Amino acid sequence: MNDTAPTRLQRVGDSLEIAWSDGAHTRVAWQKLRKMCPCAMCNDERQKPVDPFRLLSDKELAAGAPAPVKMLPKGNYAYQIIWNDGHDTGIYTIEYLRQLSTPVELKE
Repeated sequence: MNDTAPTRLQRVGDSLEIAWSDGAHTRVAWQKLRKMCPCAMCNDERQKPVDPFRLLSDKELAAGAPAPVKMLPKGNYAYQIIWNDGHDTGIYTIEYLRQLSTPVELKE
């Protein structure tokens, strides 16, 4: 287990920027976080073949691009993201957030 923890979470445009206790800074797009939701329902959906004829529901169409409504800490190990499409069952561990994000260079 890695002892690195977020020291700051910040919305930057269409991404989440994270400052880490080891001095690293990473960024991950909200779209990628929503697509990679770790909940059981989303994991099951990712295992199914893509249906090219699937129609978006009215709720999905109204939501538009994936965006967080809230981001709630879950103990010292994870965050729950509540999305603009109503989805709220994904618990993103700190390790998973680090795995999904990519390093960014801070501008001086």
